[in-house]
Amino acid sequence: MLASVVAALACYQLVLIAIAYGQLRPRFLAAAAASFSHRAAGDAIVVVSVIVAVMCVSYFELEDDTTAHVIAAIALLVVLAAKIAVVRWLHRFSPLLPALGISVWVLFALTWATSAGDFLADR
Repeated sequence: MLASVVAALACYQLVLIAIAYGQLRPRFLAAAAASFSHRAAGDAIVVVSVIVAVMCVSYFELEDDTTAHVIAAIALLVVLAAKIAVVRWLHRFSPLLPALGISVWVLFALTWATSAGDFLADR
C-alpha cells in the first residue's frame, strides 16, 4: 500500500514540476509555490521509498521471481540519488534534471507495476 502512495505522489510530482516549469498555468498555484511543493513532496517520497525498500528486502528478501522488480528498484534508487546530487550539489548538471525526473517517474511506475500492481490486482 505504501508503494501505491509513492506512485500516486510521483504522479503529483509530475503535475507540480509542469507548473513550476510553466507548462501548466493554473490560476490557483504559482510556479514558485509549485517548485517548493515539488521539493518538499520529493523529500517525503524519498523517505517513504527507503522505508518501503527496507521493508521489502527484510520481508521478501531476494526471490528468484522478482528479478525485474529488484533491477527496477535498484535503478530507481541510483537515478534518484543522482537527481538529488544534481539538485543539491552538482548544479552544472542541472540541464539533466528533466531527463532525470522523467527517469525517476518511469522507474517508480515500473517498480510499482512489478510489485504492488500484482498485489492489488489479486485483491
